[in-house]
This record gives sequence, structure tokens and C-alpha cells, in this order.
Amino acid sequence: MPRLRELRRAAREGKAEAEAEVARAVAAEEAAVPVVEQEGAPVVEQAAAPVVAGDPEPTAVMWSVEDYLALDADAFEQAIARLCERDGCRDVRVVGGAGDLGADVLATTSDGRRIIVQCKRYCATNKVGSQDMQRFGGTCYTVHEADVAAVVTTSAFTEPATDYADTCGIRCFDGDQLVAWTNGAGPAPWA
Repeated sequence: MPRLRELRRAAREGKAEAEAEVARAVAAEEAAVPVVEQEGAPVVEQAAAPVVAGDPEPTAVMWSVEDYLALDADAFEQAIARLCERDGCRDVRVVGGAGDLGADVLATTSDGRRIIVQCKRYCATNKVGSQDMQRFGGTCYTVHEADVAAVVTTSAFTEPATDYADTCGIRCFDGDQLVAWTNGAGPAPWA
């Protein structure tokens, strides 16, 4: 893991931010969520988890919201992308970051629908509000040409946010729905 080696080297040089990132990377390794480099961005592989629906393996690792909160924002977007791939999407790309115009994950379902996902890795006390939803709603269909637009969060949504989403046809996936999707007990956001 070249990235982890770089972080450890930076940590030895006394960079506090790098030390914190090393701790997160080590925690991710210990949690059976290996982080690898792909085109310069971390990719979270789903080797041991999430569980696929109908998986008979009793020792399979079940994910929780806390597992997602342990990831940084980039790794969270990568994890959502891997879930899309796991569930049959193709042409999956993570495009989050500055200038993403509200899209973090782009994908195409097996039946050809274009999916745009906005990822919000928020703690339980920070709900996705109507301003977040309006920013996404302003671009998901017109700029990104989504057939399905979804906001996936580790938290929950305010009532005004869900009202706006209902009006615009944006699907809201809260932390409980994310965990159910991850562990194979619930549908994907486009289902």
C-alpha cells in the first residue's frame, strides 16, 4: 500500500494531519476494508463486506453506520461506488470533489438508467437539509441528465429536505437504508 507508506513517512516528519490519516487508514485495514490506490484516489474494496443478499456465510461482516463514519469523505464515496458495482451497475465513476456540480457517483444500471448519487457522510446530529437537497436538485437532472437521482447519507433528512425531494423525484437514502442496502437486507437507491 504505497499511500499508507507515504502517510507513515509524513507522520514521522511530525505532520499531525498525516498521523490522523494514518490512524484512519490502519483502522480501515483492521476493519477488513482494505484501501488501495486507483488512478490516484482511494478505493474501498468490499472483500469481506458488505454481505450480499442470500449469502449463507454466517461469519460475514455486517456493516453499520459507524463503519461508514470511520471512512473519510473520499472513501465513503468510493464505498458507495463499490455498492453500485456490486449490485450490477456499470460505468461507475466517482466524480465527487470541488466542481462536481452535486454529483459524487455516476453509474448506469443493468437496465440502462443513468444514476447520479450525492453522498453525505454526516454524523447523527447533522441531518441533510433542504439547502443540500436544493443544490443537488438544481443539477442532477439538468446538468447530469439523471434518470434516477439519489442522496445517500449516514444520517437522516429534515422534513423540508424530504418534501423537496418528493417534489423533484429525488430518492432519499438515510443511514438505516444505507446499512440495509450494504448488508443485503434492503434495496439499492434505484430499485
